[in-house]
Amino acid sequence: MERIGIIDLGSNTVRLVVFDVDKHIGRKLKANEFAVVLNERTVAGLSAYVAKNVFSDAGIECATDVLQDLVQAARNIGCARIHVFATAVLRNCSNSEDACRAIEKETGLKIDVISGEEEAHLGYVGATISQKISQGVLVDIGGGSTEFTHIVHGRDLMNVSVDQGSVSSYAGFVSVVLPTEEECSQIRSAFKGRISEFKCIQDTRESAMFGIGGSVRAVGKLCGRMHETDKTQKTMSREEVQAVLSLLSRDRSRFAHLAVKAAPERLHSLVPGCIILDALMEAANAQQLTVCKYGVREGYLRERVLA
Repeated sequence: MERIGIIDLGSNTVRLVVFDVDKHIGRKLKANEFAVVLNERTVAGLSAYVAKNVFSDAGIECATDVLQDLVQAARNIGCARIHVFATAVLRNCSNSEDACRAIEKETGLKIDVISGEEEAHLGYVGATISQKISQGVLVDIGGGSTEFTHIVHGRDLMNVSVDQGSVSSYAGFVSVVLPTEEECSQIRSAFKGRISEFKCIQDTRESAMFGIGGSVRAVGKLCGRMHETDKTQKTMSREEVQAVLSLLSRDRSRFAHLAVKAAPERLHSLVPGCIILDALMEAANAQQLTVCKYGVREGYLRERVLA
């Protein structure tokens, strides 16, 4: 048994997951061969430190402090092997290399900045650890980007990344906390414009849809609250996703109260994430989405750390 820490340096949150992994050689990691012993998240809001496409010194300091705290938490439970990967917040800034070098110097950690296509692929790898997906579409709505994977005959044939996520949508279009109807329309229009260039999305029409990541789960939590349960819905119809947006439109007060209970740390990004999810379901003509248990971090463990 080996204890391995994976840190996901994201646009909104930085998450540490520590796994106990059965030793294995030359075979793919299976769901019964690892267990999560620590899952700790810090809402760092790193995307707020990007101005004119430059990740600021304050952002570097914030990322450094958060990483040091998470590394200490991992080491407190005997985790000596720690891997860090970064997604949109660092890959999309113009000073990505310099910012990573500065953070690495202060923390002693190596930061692996993965591309959008790699992020989509690793999401597929993680999602398929616990369930078989023969045909369908996998979506991952992050803070700064959205990944989309077309799966055919059990293989990810197309991995697409769009540089608009739930947090960047909030930052770019929303003036207060919950968006107005006009701001919702602007988010949807901007996202549909970004995905219109990808013919592969239209090629997936009427495919089964699967989802990973915090934004998808947040919508599932809110759907659960709307059905008067505190459990995350593992499947969501498009009608239920649209019902979330309809509730915001007709009763902002009730929406806000349910959202605070369901996902308080995502209050500002929940609606943009829901709009993006609905736009993707519309583009793929998907009537239902299934939430997967595992995602990018488990995919990274399986393919980048243990392979």
